[in-house]
Amino acid sequence: MGSVLVPLADGCEELEAVTIIDILRRGGIEVVTVGLKPGPVTASRGVVLLPDTTLDQIDSNTLDMVVLPGGLGGADRLDNDPRIAQILREIVSRGKYAAAICAAPRVLANLGLLKGKRVTGYPGVMKASHLEGTDYTGEAVELDGKLVTSRGPGTALDFALTLVELLTSREKRIEVEAALKRP
Repeated sequence: MGSVLVPLADGCEELEAVTIIDILRRGGIEVVTVGLKPGPVTASRGVVLLPDTTLDQIDSNTLDMVVLPGGLGGADRLDNDPRIAQILREIVSRGKYAAAICAAPRVLANLGLLKGKRVTGYPGVMKASHLEGTDYTGEAVELDGKLVTSRGPGTALDFALTLVELLTSREKRIEVEAALKRP
């Protein structure tokens, strides 16, 4: 297995970002966090996150998945960065996973990656033009081929556990989830 890229941008939803990173690492998955620029990232509620490296240091050929945390400000910054678009197009063309939660599925929509897919995301964030040609379900987590989307902060744990299962096994997901002592 290669690694999972989690890009962090100012304004990202910290609950989603940290949950994704933590749960994937609990599953034994190599996670690389990157900032769009050097230095710390200030998330939507003022939590400061320190990425492992910068986006310019990433070789997308080593990636098995790119996971975009939401948060409107963070998703906008990801959406406006041509390097993110390039990496996502490369990942999808190589048959690897693209995943996004909350406001971030809009980034995938703007690249045309949601067409013909069953998707979800934060209600009201995506415009009708983003949803054209998709089957928007509003479910907590949607998996359609190599595309995974999730609704929002409250679904981050289920989203991350789904990613563990996809990248490892059902047994590993169960093991990680059992250690969390969820109800």
